[in-house]
Amino acid sequence: MAYEELAKEILDNVGGKENVNSLAHCITRLRFKLKDEGKANTEHLKKMDGVVTVMKSGGQYQVVIGNHVPDVYAQVVKEGNLDNASDSDNSDSKGASNPFDAFIDMISGIFQPVLGVLAATGMIKGFNALFVAIGAYAQTSGTYQILNAAGDALFYFFPIFLGYTAAKKFGLAPFIGMAIGGALVYPDIAGLAGDPLYTLFAGTLFESPVMIEFLGLPVILPQGGYGTTVIPVILAVFFAAKVEKVMKKIIPDVVKLFLVPFTTILIIAPITFLLIGPIANWGANIIGSATLAVYAFSPVLAGLLIGGFWQVFVIFGLHWGLIPIALNNVATAGYDPILAMSFIASFAQTGVIIGVLLKTKERKLKTLSIPAIISGIFGVTEPAIYGISLPLKKPFIISCIGGALGGATLAYFSVSTYVMGGLGVFGYTNMLDPNVSGLQDLPLIIGISVVTVIFGAVATYLIGFGTLFDDAEVATDQGIETKNATTTEGAIVQANGESYVEKEVIESPVAGQVLPLSEVKDEAFSSGAMGRGIAIEPTDGKVVSPVKGKVTALFPTGHAIGITSDEGVELLIHVGMDTVQLDGAGFTAYVENGDDVEVGQTLIEFDIESIKEAGYPVTTPVLVTNADNYLDLLTTDEKLIASSEYLMTVVI
Repeated sequence: MAYEELAKEILDNVGGKENVNSLAHCITRLRFKLKDEGKANTEHLKKMDGVVTVMKSGGQYQVVIGNHVPDVYAQVVKEGNLDNASDSDNSDSKGASNPFDAFIDMISGIFQPVLGVLAATGMIKGFNALFVAIGAYAQTSGTYQILNAAGDALFYFFPIFLGYTAAKKFGLAPFIGMAIGGALVYPDIAGLAGDPLYTLFAGTLFESPVMIEFLGLPVILPQGGYGTTVIPVILAVFFAAKVEKVMKKIIPDVVKLFLVPFTTILIIAPITFLLIGPIANWGANIIGSATLAVYAFSPVLAGLLIGGFWQVFVIFGLHWGLIPIALNNVATAGYDPILAMSFIASFAQTGVIIGVLLKTKERKLKTLSIPAIISGIFGVTEPAIYGISLPLKKPFIISCIGGALGGATLAYFSVSTYVMGGLGVFGYTNMLDPNVSGLQDLPLIIGISVVTVIFGAVATYLIGFGTLFDDAEVATDQGIETKNATTTEGAIVQANGESYVEKEVIESPVAGQVLPLSEVKDEAFSSGAMGRGIAIEPTDGKVVSPVKGKVTALFPTGHAIGITSDEGVELLIHVGMDTVQLDGAGFTAYVENGDDVEVGQTLIEFDIESIKEAGYPVTTPVLVTNADNYLDLLTTDEKLIASSEYLMTVVI
């Protein structure tokens, strides 16, 4: 699929490439940092084909795309020449307007780039543990060792990866960030063992054995080294960015290339080992202990809250505040219950979409539900949330209830995650403790997720919901309902107790106030002699094609046009009353007789004010001139209508 037009339209409606400070993407969203969000056309973006919705959170302008976001991202970068748009704090974005938003923006900016490979390597570790558990091979085998190396490398060298992403975020030269992260996991440092030189703070929470000294000062290292840690390298890179900025100002240009990184690393590396690292490590231990203590106070309550509100957190981007805590728990305690409690939320969301699919009578909603269910099975729920359950409201509430009950159940059975791995069905192996043999709680977890899916589907089906599309692309008239049966002609629709077969759906050629033909001040139209249809008092001087078809009559004055649709429906669009007298003044035609036209294509533009000043009404009848060939004509009951919105349905 080509995404050039979609990318161009997205760029145009976020205020143009000159309004973009930076651009990143996650699993389903383009995450812009805009200089001025006021320049973005949010409502237009929400209505675009290929865009699910738009969110503003954490200082980011988030355009939700869906599963094909990497392709759209690549095209947006290409169209806007955004390769060098760095997501650093040097931007002048107006987005992060408070400390909380700034914190969420910082965390998401650091972890988003590595999230995909983090999940992938976690999956490798999880499946490796699963294959050992089912006896496929032994833990001492070469197969296990190689797969373990592939899966564990990112986690062990995590400070190097975060050194790079944090450097990009804080505006530091990325390789300096990597060098600082590399120093933290350097083998000669990480492998220090034996009797300590002495112990600091003995008998307290901060008891620390000292293995080495730097210029006579004690160096406190965490047990097991800095591998897998998160907070120390982020803080180190933050301060390194400040040091580098100063060095760039005071070091002469001729030697900046090597003296800036030299002085930055020389200053920050020792400070990190002496001060930043120990303080960050103590803080990490305190945070980890605190979160686990809250969990221990009432696991079921924690499961209810995390499982129930996780999807709300995702909508507003607040889950990024919990992911570092979960990573920290795995690093300090070896396990984490937070992500385990949130794990079931995607299954609850998938369940309600299954219920929607089974219950709805809207064809378009059914079409949307199928890919949303497939995405949800693999843990990607944004298409389901933004496209279906949240607009329908009740299904989203049911999914939150299902997530709460599932989270509480997992917490009751003390389920935890041991790696940051896959999502959805790929996330089961995250809950396998690598230090314990067998399948452990895996059958129980699978059973809970299946029950959660069933709960969501059944509850949604029984409770019901409203309509997402007024009539499944057929009609918006009250009392008209698609029955989802199809024939060779089209969909079966119901109106006033009668069954009809859809022949053609006609969109509005102009924007404005909808009027019945009887109110048109011209008897030829109001009597129906010219055909059946509806009239519009225009608010915008543009006529677009309401159907796909061919121009069969274009008056030389440009005030009226006839179109025959590909289905054979003959339409007449007549702009104003007696406007033929203007002899074309105020009208510009963009098509000719015989031209093929697409839905929404501009046909005519007209100057509303000049026509009115000349003394002519601009009321525009839209008529089906061969309406006698059909059983009925169903029209919208909306009072105001936008161009290309639903207007009429021709039925047989």
